[in-house]
Amino acid sequence: MSLEPKKLALFRIWQILQEHSDYNHPLTQEEIAAYLERDYGIVVERKAIGRNLAMLRDDAELPVVSTRKGSYIEYREFEEAELRMLIDGVLCSQHIAPRHSADLIDRLCRLSSKYFRSHIKHIHTVQEWNKTENQALFYNIEMVDIAIEEGKQLQYDYNKYGVDKKLHRSSFQRVTPYQLILHNQKYYLMAYSDYWDNMVFHRLDRLSNMRLYDKPGKPLREIPGYEGGIDYKKLCTALPYMYTDEPVRIRMTVAAGIVDQVIDWFGKEITLTKTAEDTVEVSLLASPAAMEHWAMQYLNYVEITAPASLREKLRQNLEAALKKY
Repeated sequence: MSLEPKKLALFRIWQILQEHSDYNHPLTQEEIAAYLERDYGIVVERKAIGRNLAMLRDDAELPVVSTRKGSYIEYREFEEAELRMLIDGVLCSQHIAPRHSADLIDRLCRLSSKYFRSHIKHIHTVQEWNKTENQALFYNIEMVDIAIEEGKQLQYDYNKYGVDKKLHRSSFQRVTPYQLILHNQKYYLMAYSDYWDNMVFHRLDRLSNMRLYDKPGKPLREIPGYEGGIDYKKLCTALPYMYTDEPVRIRMTVAAGIVDQVIDWFGKEITLTKTAEDTVEVSLLASPAAMEHWAMQYLNYVEITAPASLREKLRQNLEAALKKY
């Protein structure tokens, strides 16, 4: 290890406090001196350390507290509870690959002291979580940003999982990108497809071989239904599974006990009317394809009453299901 000049002592002391101290683990001047010599080859007197601590606290106005037990950082950019929430968010994000998740968690841990890291076990088990195997996520995000900024189209392969549990090329896509949307813990690319003449929502972790296509994209205002821009509330409530069919008025009778879940899915803009002690009439705008899927999930608690076409589709699904059992 090469020796560092003493003029770096002030900066290194701040780093030592960040790494090794907190309220429960104050560092004495002797301990700081030992870290300085061991890690950076800087040898200073105890009085010099005291002066540097005072400079950090009084001149630089950094949150350094010194007591008879030692010195420590009083507060940090993120509280430990906030870091835990961010780490849990990374872990729950299925679109972030295990290697990237571990790297992000490692960097988040560095925002606190080494004692915080000792309480975080998730970084060692991140491979066990249900994560995408697509390593190109962050590259894809960068490419989407560039395409949107420059008003260009994107082209890429869309992949699906096979019986071997690996991603395989399903189709080639060329689109005009408009927005990345985080929905149901998954990133979707919202884009216009000339081939389908419609808006599409593609899982970002399913895309590979992404590259710019040097052709101007289609302006958002030229797409029917988007003349006034993107209605994010509509996207979140009317398209719970990111299907692209046009939302219609849906009416259904639901058990009173699942009203909380209905609001979680579709927001507070829906109309609720209590029709009996244990049932509620619900009216909302939503994608019929998405509602078909949603109603099958809540089969024991939901009855679709309108439109008739959706009701008939569900009846056919149930008859087909009965034949399998």
